Amino acid sequence: MLLVDSRNPQQTKSFTQALLEPSSPTGGLFSFQNVPNLDFQAYLHLDYTQLAQALFGVLSLDVAPAILQEALKRYEGFSDIAPLKHLSPTLYVQELLHGPTLAFKDMALQPFGILLSQLAQQRQEKYLILVATSGDTGPASLASFASLPNTYVICFYPASGTSLIQALQMQTMDAPNLKVFGIKGNFDDAQSTLKVLLKDTGFKAILQKQGFLLSVANSINIGRIVFQIIYHVWGYLELVRHHALHYGQPLNILVPSGNFGNALGAFYAKQMGLPIAKIGIVSNANNVLEEWIKTGVYDIRQRSLLKTYAPAMDILKSSNVERLLYALLGSQRTLECMQALEQEQIYTLQPQELQILQKHFESFSCDDESCLKSILETYQKYGYLVDPHTATALHAYQQLQTDLPCVVVSTASWSKFAQTTLLGLQGVASTDDRQALEILATQGITPPQRVKELLNRPKIHTEVLETASVASQIQVWLEKH
Repeated sequence: MLLVDSRNPQQTKSFTQALLEPSSPTGGLFSFQNVPNLDFQAYLHLDYTQLAQALFGVLSLDVAPAILQEALKRYEGFSDIAPLKHLSPTLYVQELLHGPTLAFKDMALQPFGILLSQLAQQRQEKYLILVATSGDTGPASLASFASLPNTYVICFYPASGTSLIQALQMQTMDAPNLKVFGIKGNFDDAQSTLKVLLKDTGFKAILQKQGFLLSVANSINIGRIVFQIIYHVWGYLELVRHHALHYGQPLNILVPSGNFGNALGAFYAKQMGLPIAKIGIVSNANNVLEEWIKTGVYDIRQRSLLKTYAPAMDILKSSNVERLLYALLGSQRTLECMQALEQEQIYTLQPQELQILQKHFESFSCDDESCLKSILETYQKYGYLVDPHTATALHAYQQLQTDLPCVVVSTASWSKFAQTTLLGLQGVASTDDRQALEILATQGITPPQRVKELLNRPKIHTEVLETASVASQIQVWLEKH
């Protein structure tokens, strides 16, 4: 299958080409031109790895079976793979947090790193992989690529925009092919810096002189998105296998949304025939997506990014919305909308276009007060502790007006957000996550062992940069490698 540029379908790449070199001269994103319609009932007997192999096959992705098999072995290091917790008659939580960095990003990034490294070795090429993170993509990318041949990773994160545990997961990573920079600014600044570098021909030329090609690990890379389709399919099939629903019965999915990659995976699964009634997009106070899905207006003119208790969702420009626009409205309309957003910071869907969008999606938001309340109520009602992002989706579940089964996508361990967890459970404000973990431990609430170990590791990466100096500092680091 050839992937097409969302803004110019004449620009095409194979899957492996787009994975290695995801940038496009138009600024668009390589996307599926179409996806096959499947009867997923035929996959009920498959385990998770077999399901992944089957979906790569039906999508006709040009990855050698041996390389894919090697990449999928990474799931053997997970403590569990996308299990479902049944909380009430129609409510299920899909836990995507059992990988090495305790966040859903591991589900895609663990195999992704092996794929990219193996392909680079085949081609005898070296890749510089850029990562901009709001908190979870960075640690997951670093954990995936650590010490992998032919790959070098530069990760930048908002220096004051992540939790302590997220920051430590990046700052303490010790591998010769990894470098981490904090930046002064928010995630949108980090992501904008990444996109500027991808389009900077001068920067690419300098890298080429040093023997590097340029790639990214963010979900603007279609290689990430493919792995995010799989767990949505798996979740539905698991419910059928456990007789929670019969095949063909629709369900709703609620996704705490930031850059829209997780939700896009669910959308592609729906397009391929998975019986999803609606995909619920949940925002925090930065509720651009809620407004867009309800009104058709994507407007960031008067908005400034708000810091919330769900920091991975603190985003105003959700990159993967572009792929959705392409799938629903085509390349010309996508180009018009993206240019309007870049130039005027607003675009508006036509009424018929909004109807198409709302056929697949509904939207909700959750402010900080409701987030804390959701953490407490979930713990009191079910004895189940969730992170603040998952809490926003559980808050949205209370607003659903349907009796259909619902899967809430759980995106991270509560232990990565201990201050917010403590505040939600006990109304106690702490000075930092370390103190919050200590207080929670006195109540019998203890984090996973890997979090305890993380608190005692030395920091290796402590630099904080202005965004304008990121490119030059990358070059300085690469000269040493």
